[in-house]
Amino acid sequence: MASRSVNKVILLGHLGKDAETRFTSGGASVTTFSIATNRRWKDQQTGEWKDQTDWHNIVLWRQENLGQFLTKGKQVYVEGRLQTSSYDDKDGNKRYKTEVIADDVILLSGRGEGGDAPSYEQPSSGPVSMPRSARPQRPAGPPAPDPYGDQGVNDDDVPF
Repeated sequence: MASRSVNKVILLGHLGKDAETRFTSGGASVTTFSIATNRRWKDQQTGEWKDQTDWHNIVLWRQENLGQFLTKGKQVYVEGRLQTSSYDDKDGNKRYKTEVIADDVILLSGRGEGGDAPSYEQPSSGPVSMPRSARPQRPAGPPAPDPYGDQGVNDDDVPF
């Protein structure tokens, strides 16, 4: 029996700059961008709130139509897998890079909305988003039951 493994990444963050789309020699498009995710916790010793921002490099293949919508400050949902590759730098040293190879990218901020989001500056790379017309449509049917019951979840409950 073969052993099983899982390589799945789900990120929800903000674009640090506009996405960049290039084409391979074979004509396939590759859109790259970076998103910032934040973590906030209370330091047990000092009682102060601490913030940490992590940057994630995203690669999206064959979706050149999305690149124009992925602009700085937009909030996006990304689902994909991790991939690590290596290369030799100009001095002959082996370097490694880990990227998220995206399967799904969904733009969460609407048109003209990125102004409410914090402005993130990133060291390198760019952002991406999906237009509503390109999103998969859900079949009509009864609404899904509310998983939170009577508790109700609003924007104040979301940590970002």
